[in-house]
Amino acid sequence: MFRRRFFSTNASNFTFFSPKPGGRRRPPWPVKQVTKSNFSDSLNELNNRIINSDFVAISLQNTGSYSSRWHRILPFDTAETAYLKAKYAAEKFQILQFAVCPFSVRASNKLTAHPFNFHLFPRDEFKLGMPCYSFSCQPSYLASMAKEDFDFNNCIYDGISYLSRAQELEVKRQISTSVSSGYVAQSSSTLRSVADNVFVERIKSRVGHWIKACKRSAMKTDDALVSSLRKLILGCEEYGSRPSLNIDVCSERQVQLVFEMVKTQYENVVPLAVAAKGGGTQSVRVVLTSSKEDTVLLEKELQDMEEEQSKHVRGFREVIDLISTSQKPVVTHNSLNDFTSIHSKFLSPLPPTMDEFRSSLHSVFPDILDVNHLMKEVGLLNKCTNLPAAIFHLKRKFFAPTEIEIPQKASVEDSNNHGHNVVRVGELFAKLCFILKITPETVLKTDGSSLKRHLNVFNLDSDNLQDSNETDDISIWTNSPRKISINNLVFLWGFRNGTSAGNLKNLLCKSSDVLSENDVFDVRLVDKNCAVIVFWKNGLSKWFLDAIGSGDGLMKLASEGMMAAGYESYKRVCNSDILGSDLAGSLEVERVLEDDTEESAEVYWNSELMINFDDL
Repeated sequence: MFRRRFFSTNASNFTFFSPKPGGRRRPPWPVKQVTKSNFSDSLNELNNRIINSDFVAISLQNTGSYSSRWHRILPFDTAETAYLKAKYAAEKFQILQFAVCPFSVRASNKLTAHPFNFHLFPRDEFKLGMPCYSFSCQPSYLASMAKEDFDFNNCIYDGISYLSRAQELEVKRQISTSVSSGYVAQSSSTLRSVADNVFVERIKSRVGHWIKACKRSAMKTDDALVSSLRKLILGCEEYGSRPSLNIDVCSERQVQLVFEMVKTQYENVVPLAVAAKGGGTQSVRVVLTSSKEDTVLLEKELQDMEEEQSKHVRGFREVIDLISTSQKPVVTHNSLNDFTSIHSKFLSPLPPTMDEFRSSLHSVFPDILDVNHLMKEVGLLNKCTNLPAAIFHLKRKFFAPTEIEIPQKASVEDSNNHGHNVVRVGELFAKLCFILKITPETVLKTDGSSLKRHLNVFNLDSDNLQDSNETDDISIWTNSPRKISINNLVFLWGFRNGTSAGNLKNLLCKSSDVLSENDVFDVRLVDKNCAVIVFWKNGLSKWFLDAIGSGDGLMKLASEGMMAAGYESYKRVCNSDILGSDLAGSLEVERVLEDDTEESAEVYWNSELMINFDDL
């Protein structure tokens, strides 16, 4: 018997609801569900699966994807505006599930898959204010997850936390309890000053006396009081079972001097840097070992401790690092949206431009394959809004039998609907390779393979990663291969609510003799309050913007409150934080801001109002 759990937020606490239990079909594939409680054990298993597979499929479940219809990536978006929209969504919504599926496809079109579904929740594990996320949720996405029996309680209380690479560096700098032997004492290129020599000799004498005292104490037995007094006078402590001594330092220069002195003068003494709370080094702790073997053992213990702490800091990002280190091609169904989210959450803040994003991402994931681009090869892209629809249409049009084998077993708790999409990504990839006569296990080793040109493509109108110089030619409508310059596009708003594209086109035709000619322009609605006009003749878009702005020739439209803007205004809206619920409002705000900027370019100067500080 299974129960679905829902949560609702009320002030600072959660209220839980359990609807009536109902029957459900047993899912076709066992997907291993991974939370904080079984994360460590699952990492080793996942690593082995990745090593023994040819590809890694991924699928993300976010709390939303776009707030308004026009926030989606539209046919007339350039690579740059598409990236800016994806960047906005990645920074706004949160990842709650991250499915990973190492898989291989053999010549018999047999897919061997190993799906894992990781449950994530951002949590400040170290109470340092990091990460401090606020994110948006769309009810439709949460409702869809609830229908799939997603356990929100399990996600919140047992979800895996994480830090990006940039955040990890900051957290390590702030953690005050970390002790490390990894401080690299660089040989000083400058001569020691008198103060340096005095400091080194003082510390050398202190450490020497402390070592002799420790050896004397080991040779004779004193009562507890005498032993405690000796430790108090010498400043001696214990590091585990070994004696240690703390040496206060005032600068990184003194840390360097202590490390150099200890490593050159004393064989069985290990120096450790103790980090300060605000960064830097608070003190140097020297630990006395009993032999060379004990020194090696201590250094091994320190390395293990640092690695364990690093894993705890990284959290789920350990999975990202495993995929990255393997250098295996990553297969996805929506590369731009998925990888902007991955970059934002697990690497570093998203860069401002598409080219910078590509460069940064390519250094971590050198080979990315989007099955959407393979769908374009077989001419079914426009009919496929999701993975089940893509597989359904593929089965109807092509014969591409695929045998799916999942060797791993799942317990009753693991056998649910989460993570099935990542298996479908692998299935769709296998079917497309079969249809396109591509041999997956050898394709990436062949320079002239047909799949090579689909690597690292984030824009459906591009052919490869090298097309980084954005062109002005874009597709206007989804079903039309016709290309046109972005300079021929105009956005129009201010018309009556409910006006259709056809009525708007008739209104424009009647407004001017220039627009009444046959086939000089076309109109489509972006949302209910804004339309895009495409002019098929060069120069008409500029004429239209000038005419409606001045009222010449289009007085009636202007008097009715219609306004227009070119593609540059649309790009500025996409590159700002003013992505409102409708495009018309955003363009209007952008127009006001642009006017304010132009007005503020000139200022009035009055020397009499200046304050002369020499007179004060």
